[in-house]
Formats: sequence, structure tokens, C-alpha cells
Amino acid sequence: MVNLLAAELLKLKRSKMVLLSVIGAAFAPLMVVLAFYISKNTRPAEEVAGFDVLFYNTSMYTILLIGVPLYSVVTAYLFNREYVEDTLKNLLTIPVSRTQLLLSKMLLLLLWILLLTGVAWVLTIVFGWIGQFEGLSSALLGKTLVQYFIAGLFMFILSTPIILITLVMKNYVPTIIAALVINLVNVLAFNSEHRGLVPWAAAFDISNGTLMSTYPAWVSYLIIGSTALICFITALIYFRKVDIH
Repeated sequence: MVNLLAAELLKLKRSKMVLLSVIGAAFAPLMVVLAFYISKNTRPAEEVAGFDVLFYNTSMYTILLIGVPLYSVVTAYLFNREYVEDTLKNLLTIPVSRTQLLLSKMLLLLLWILLLTGVAWVLTIVFGWIGQFEGLSSALLGKTLVQYFIAGLFMFILSTPIILITLVMKNYVPTIIAALVINLVNVLAFNSEHRGLVPWAAAFDISNGTLMSTYPAWVSYLIIGSTALICFITALIYFRKVDIH
């Protein structure tokens, strides 16, 4: 497993995908801070947002809007690369089980998502400091770091539907379409009292401690867990049984 992970990391050294994904992760904090900075300078009579508002809004846009398509593209890149480059047949000739190969890619995906989540958190601080926003404290840093870490874990857990689609379709287009559909559902559900039933919206609320009381918390956890587990088991069974042409 360690050797497989090391091999996956080595393949990324020659790829521009990491840099492109970091740029994508920077978009949410940049737009959030810029929007509040413009508001602060054009509407001085209104209450000025602090760092707590910046962190909350960056997390919201990362999880519900930017994160889904960004992490979906990363997922498709990791799990579709061998099909595109036609190297999977050669890779499976060495004594490596398909389960280990799938798990090594998932582990790399976890690290990648946490990296991008960390980038969004750090850049919120940097851009907020440049914009001279107030309210930054060690307590807020610790609290939001934990929230972002939890959000990153949820985004990884909820990547299994995208993994399944990528393995079955072996193409980027269905993955992107699925990500756009998820985004649309997130937008429609976010202002609804039933958003706890939508896995990604529920993940945002859980990580920020804003889960609505419309349904018991265990319902949201069950929906997230069931979605992730069913798709993971299906993807694993499919990948182990499918013929490689």
C-alpha cells in the first residue's frame, strides 16, 4: 500500500493538476474576501464582516459550490488516468491487488482534498489580513481549522459516488455532469428546511455546527454514511470484477 501511494505521488510530480487544483481552491476565499472588502468600502454604514464571517462563507462556497466540481475533477483524474493512458493492464500484471490499487488512490484523494481544504483556510487568513478585516484570534483559528478539517473529511467520504461514476463510465464528461447536478441540488436545498436530507448540504451544516432541527442529526449522518458506503462497495466490486481491455 505504501509503495502504491508513493508511486501515485511520483506520477503527480510530472502533472500540472496539483497546481491547477490549488488555483481552483483559491477561488472561494478570493471571491468571498473581495466581495466583503467591496461591501466594507462602499457601504460604510453597514456592519463590517469579521474573520468569522469570512471563514463561514468560504467554507460554504467551497463545500456547496466550488468544492464539488473541483474535487470531482481531481477524483476523475486519479481514477481515470490509467484508462486514458492505457497503463492499467500493465499495472495489474505486477503482484498488486485491485483492492489495494483502489484504496491507494482513495488515500491519495483524501490527502489531496485535505490539502485543498487547507489552502482555502490559509488563503482566507491571508486575503482577510490583506483586506484589513478584524476579529482574527487564536480561538477562531483553532475552531475554524477543525471545522475545515471535518468538512474535508466529509467531502472525501462523499467522493465515492464520483469514484463509482468514473470507474463505470471511464470518462470525464459524466463526472462533470454529475458534479453540476450535485451543485444544482445544493443550491436549491440550501435555503430549505429540508437541506439536512442532502448529503453535501448536511456535511456543511455538521462541520459548522449549524445543522437544522427539522430532522434528527442521525438522519443526516445516516444519509451521508449510506451514500458513501453503498457507492464505495459498488465501486470496489465493479473494479474487482470488470475486465480490463
